[in-house]
Amino acid sequence: MKRRDFLSNFSTVTGAALLSSHAPGWAQAVAQRASSVQDRILILIELKGGNDGLNTVVPYADPVYYQLRNTIGIKPDELLKLDEKVGLHSDLKAMLPLWEKNELAIVQGVGYPEANLSHFRSIEIWETSSKANEYLSDGWVTRAMRAGVGGKRKYTAEGVLIGMNDFGPLIGAKAVSLNDPVAFVNQSKLARAHEQATSTPNPALRYLLKVENEISQAADGLRGDKYLFNTVFPTGQFGNSVAAAAQIVASQQIDKAGGVPVMCLTLGSFDTHQNQQGTHAGLLKQLAEGVAALKSALTELGAWDRTLVMTFSEFGRRAKQNSSGGTDHGTAAPHFIMGGAVQGGMYGKAPDLNRLDGNQNVVYTTDFRQIYTTVAQQWWGVSSDVVVHGRFDGIRFLRS
Repeated sequence: MKRRDFLSNFSTVTGAALLSSHAPGWAQAVAQRASSVQDRILILIELKGGNDGLNTVVPYADPVYYQLRNTIGIKPDELLKLDEKVGLHSDLKAMLPLWEKNELAIVQGVGYPEANLSHFRSIEIWETSSKANEYLSDGWVTRAMRAGVGGKRKYTAEGVLIGMNDFGPLIGAKAVSLNDPVAFVNQSKLARAHEQATSTPNPALRYLLKVENEISQAADGLRGDKYLFNTVFPTGQFGNSVAAAAQIVASQQIDKAGGVPVMCLTLGSFDTHQNQQGTHAGLLKQLAEGVAALKSALTELGAWDRTLVMTFSEFGRRAKQNSSGGTDHGTAAPHFIMGGAVQGGMYGKAPDLNRLDGNQNVVYTTDFRQIYTTVAQQWWGVSSDVVVHGRFDGIRFLRS
């Protein structure tokens, strides 16, 4: 089953303005409103191509790491040390304040049994929460929505995929693809002034699931030159995607109607088969600076405590570097979970570099469906059995 086969399940919105602004003081009103389950937001960040976990969260105290990576291994004095065993790649420094405030959880060794090393098949497994030999047509987020996320709330859309030209079944038919976040940001800049000038609601949200030309017409008057936010967003594709996500959060209505509970962003490619060091460093810098800006913007909106940000990727990289100064397709890798409701720290067990599998890949220690189980049960309050297609122990990375 190919990812493009699911394109017909989505409405496509290019350059649509989703921002619905409010009267003065609306941000304070949002902040004061109780953060019930139906108000919660999940932002997924796909590290497209397979992120190298060993050079992201580095086991610098393990000499085997440097034996396996004699030229691309990162020296201890070049790392952001988290404890006496592991450190973050230095280009993740913009995320370090999250760690210091206990708002960053790192789940180690995330993978699944009998890992598939095909980009397309493995990301499909992550999106559908299936077994390696199981083919499912609906995504885990789709099943969560069917299980009752938000109760009786009628969301404007169940999800928005931002800057993703190729996406699979992660979110179902009640989702929107925002292929051009740059156009979206440009069209969203002065929505508050537009509404105040016309004394009418922004119709873009109402038209969100209609055809592209209708949404474009609704967005015609929303051009301007000033962000709603004090936050300065990074430049580039991922920075614009982060800005678009923040604008969508800003569009959530103060009452309990409308809104978008799930967004998915993409960053990549992390498929670093050769000359990995520079490429990988640049991507991690984009990730960290984008997440830092996202936190800043959502804090302005009073929404950080009701937002959960999670990374995912089809697989990690092989433990041993290759002859081209890169790494080939591997298995498990660490993943980041961030938010004001997150209990920061290290979770799970780091893979043992002395015990690689028959293909010289690390052996996973945490099933990715344990993370989805936690989101289903503790974040959304729905049964995880249907969402993840099985029973898995959760991980206590959310504050009680």
